[in-house]
Amino acid sequence: MKKLLKILMFIVLALVIVIGITAAVINAQDLPTYEVEKIEYTASADSAGLARGKKFVTLLCAGCHLNTETGTLSGKRMEDAPEFGDLYAQNITNDKEFGIGDWTDGEILYLLRTGVLPNGRYAPPYMAKLPHMSDEDLNNIIAFLRSDDELVKATNTADQPCEPSFLTKALCRVAFKPLPFPNQPIKTPAAGDKLALGKYLTINLDCWTCHSPSFEKLNVMEPEKTPGFLSGGNQSLYDKDRNQVVSLNITPDKETGIGNWTEEQFIKATKYGILPEGHTLQFPMEPYTELTDEEAAAIFTYLKTVPAISNKVERVIYD
Repeated sequence: MKKLLKILMFIVLALVIVIGITAAVINAQDLPTYEVEKIEYTASADSAGLARGKKFVTLLCAGCHLNTETGTLSGKRMEDAPEFGDLYAQNITNDKEFGIGDWTDGEILYLLRTGVLPNGRYAPPYMAKLPHMSDEDLNNIIAFLRSDDELVKATNTADQPCEPSFLTKALCRVAFKPLPFPNQPIKTPAAGDKLALGKYLTINLDCWTCHSPSFEKLNVMEPEKTPGFLSGGNQSLYDKDRNQVVSLNITPDKETGIGNWTEEQFIKATKYGILPEGHTLQFPMEPYTELTDEEAAAIFTYLKTVPAISNKVERVIYD
């Protein structure tokens, strides 16, 4: 018996040593790099396409990349997710030295689809990837990023290097890897298909990532298979006063979700930031004023079809 106990102790000790060495190696390294596939691609869009591209960039990118001092997407410090490290959103203006002005359209497309930067470095999990966005809308986004709009005009602001935490480095080696580049066209939902449009926006505007319980368990390629899909409870974000912010349950559960909301109430909350009980939305959720009433209503239509999950989330109310 004593011999068996000693053997078990040695095994446990060996495992602890291996885990410790592995953790130390991961922590000492930068984020992983991968081979980059060269994509021949040139984006172009008419005025309507550029407007739609600007809408998606405003909804998806500006929250992190908009620098209020420059008025452009020249980047800023991100203070709402400290467990991921000391983070800075990078300059994505058309500046050739510090921005993406010298990137090809194919390199931008490859990054947005796969999460791999032109230098092969993996973009961390907190940067949105767009494996489900239609080819048309990605074209519009890239065309807008190349435009002369004030939001993306060349801004000579140097990037601040990020210092990813051990959690980020571990996730990038275990849970999150480069996504496959699509091998077939991805279409925009047909006009008039309210349910399909709602699902498309919910997934591609990244609503599901914050409103699901854990960033670590996100199923990027099959979002609806994410544990607790849209049931809230994600505790990874902090407001400017370092108060922890917990995402709300937006499944159709009547007790803990939005099952008792009307379409009008949802539109008012989503577009104007006013909740049914009269409170305003709290950070990091901001009014999506760029959405049309029809788009907000489509999101609500889709949310009513997802499985209702009972998950009561308590939020601090400041007003």
